[in-house]
Amino acid sequence: MRASSTFTVKSFVPAELTIDPVVETALPVGVAIMEKQYEGEAAGRSATVFTGAYDQAAGVGTYLAMESFEGTLNGRSGAFNFVHSMTTAGAEPTDRFFLIVPSSGTGDLTGITGAGGLQVDADGTHRIWFDYEL
Repeated sequence: MRASSTFTVKSFVPAELTIDPVVETALPVGVAIMEKQYEGEAAGRSATVFTGAYDQAAGVGTYLAMESFEGTLNGRSGAFNFVHSMTTAGAEPTDRFFLIVPSSGTGDLTGITGAGGLQVDADGTHRIWFDYEL
């Protein structure tokens, strides 16, 4: 089954990253906590731990996000975790990864498995889809 949605970022709060010993690289690593709001066949909200190594000016880097979603997928309510990452080397994203975390589903979403994807349209609209089985 597939559930498609759009989402907006409601909050993006950078978190302090303290690593001892510090390792200096050409792309600094950052961490943030995010809240997202979803509308569509996937409706609800997520709490996200986001980390990335990214050069904003060059548009080069990689991110990794772990999300805890609660809401509905095609009318079935519950919660589950999913993870996604992507690399950009300028213009087009590469090396995309998206996975629903096994054994993380609750409520009507207990037993959910699958994958999905993310896309940002030219107008800035954020789209997400879940290809899942229950």
